[in-house]
Amino acid sequence: MADPTSRPSNAVPPPLKRVAFHAVAAGLTPLIPVPFLDDYALRQVREQAVRDQLQEKGLKAPDKAVALLAGSNEARSLGGRLVSYLKAVALFPVRKVFRKVFFVLWVKDCVDLTSLTLHHGYLLHHALERGDLDATSLQGDAPRKVQDAIVAACKELDARPINQALRRIFRSSRLLMAEATRALLDPKRGPRVPDREGESAEVQSLTDRLLKELWEERGYFTALEGHYVRHLQGDLKQTGT
Repeated sequence: MADPTSRPSNAVPPPLKRVAFHAVAAGLTPLIPVPFLDDYALRQVREQAVRDQLQEKGLKAPDKAVALLAGSNEARSLGGRLVSYLKAVALFPVRKVFRKVFFVLWVKDCVDLTSLTLHHGYLLHHALERGDLDATSLQGDAPRKVQDAIVAACKELDARPINQALRRIFRSSRLLMAEATRALLDPKRGPRVPDREGESAEVQSLTDRLLKELWEERGYFTALEGHYVRHLQGDLKQTGT
């Protein structure tokens, strides 16, 4: 008799649900209206995502290794910096064309951050499953090698299919639309941090939709894994380890 508690072969693995949740959380940080606080929140989300994955494997890394694996030193896109700047100044009454540009930039920022966190989180999960990081190697140079391989792999693969799916998700987000409307109609108040209790259903909806897209693109992520392994092995050969 089959184990009733076993997971169906086509079900999304629980660790990937956490990857998707943190990716959505990172993608929502542009809603924070305070300059630099949104970047700080992004770093916190991504570093917590790393800690959660390590904890799942019973591992704990030095803060320096966590920051490295989280990509805390990576700069945001030009669009992201522009959106952050616009939030830092008073949003005076604007023309329709400017409202459209502002919302497009905002969606792009959300998509970029979600995609970045999703790709890095997925490959970190793969690295941990492979045993590329353990209690000993986390104290040494392995985090840098793993992160370099992750970054190189992400650069090689065309992420447009994933980003287009994310763009559809965020453009239809009631939460994002509500915050954009609030920012433009009430400039003094501007966007805000989503209320955890009142809007948890919408955040969960975004996560569920992202999971569906993620699972339908298994071939893409399998290819991503291959690029990661190739770069990691190449780095190990160069260093002679």
